[in-house]
Amino acid sequence: MTNLTAKDLDVLSHILTGEEMACKKARIYANTLTDVALAEEMGRIAAAHAERFSALFTMLNGGKK
Repeated sequence: MTNLTAKDLDVLSHILTGEEMACKKARIYANTLTDVALAEEMGRIAAAHAERFSALFTMLNGGKK
């Protein structure tokens, strides 16, 4: 990976925080919604946020999980 500036790291940090929060909220919604279809969709949304978080985190660690 290329060298990142302090500003790059700051932006990535904010993106990671946003993905983490969105994942947590979607999981809460998935567990509390009574409409099964909406709950399942929230589960898929949570999984997508978790995947993006994981990919960004892995990229920041030079490809190491």
